[in-house]
Amino acid sequence: MRRLFRKPPDQSLSPPQHIAIIMDGNGRWAKRRGLPRTAGHAAGAEAFRRIANYCRTLGVRYLTVYAFSTENWKRSQGEIGGIMTLLRRYLEEALRDMEKNQVHFVFFGDLSRLSPELQALCRDAETRSRVYSQVQVNFCLNYGGRDELVQAARRFAQDVSLGRKTPEELDETLFAQYLYSAGVPDPELIIRPSGEQRISNFLLWQSAYAEYVFMDVLWPDFGPRELDEAIAQFHRRNRRFGGVK
Repeated sequence: MRRLFRKPPDQSLSPPQHIAIIMDGNGRWAKRRGLPRTAGHAAGAEAFRRIANYCRTLGVRYLTVYAFSTENWKRSQGEIGGIMTLLRRYLEEALRDMEKNQVHFVFFGDLSRLSPELQALCRDAETRSRVYSQVQVNFCLNYGGRDELVQAARRFAQDVSLGRKTPEELDETLFAQYLYSAGVPDPELIIRPSGEQRISNFLLWQSAYAEYVFMDVLWPDFGPRELDEAIAQFHRRNRRFGGVK
């Protein structure tokens, strides 16, 4: 039974401005039910819809999700094809319902390896949704944290070679402008369901001072109750940023 959306138990605790999620556990969810892995990804897509809608009701400003990593190409062609089909369907629905949902879509990652059709849908979603500012959903698609840093270093090196920048200008603020996430505040809370406790090459630069919450629920079963608990854990943390309180 689908859970009803509800507010966090403590209404005085505002949600983090930026939440990031490693959507993990689709395959295991399907295996436990004797279903193909593609069924798990379909259930995971529904979980994403639930959480994206719930984040909007809570007032979360940015939601970043790990949709497909640079390492996921190692999976079977059937599974990859199923994921890409789900992504295409989601983007088509998002474009159709854009005026109603008013979500700003941004894509982090190297989209050049996607099919021309998917690339066009991604570009169309980004372009048409720029007018919406209530909530921004960042899809990490063909994304890897190390690859992002390498790509950023190459872009800076190119600017140096063209005389636009000098090596002495480079600092953390300038380097961040070469990342996919340029202009987006770093995530305050990163959630990984499925019981795994590793970051899997996700937002390596941006997560420097994020609070991680690992949860034993598989992603297709993740809902508002679990997000409430993760936010509650976030507010119980003592965030010192290297200082002393």
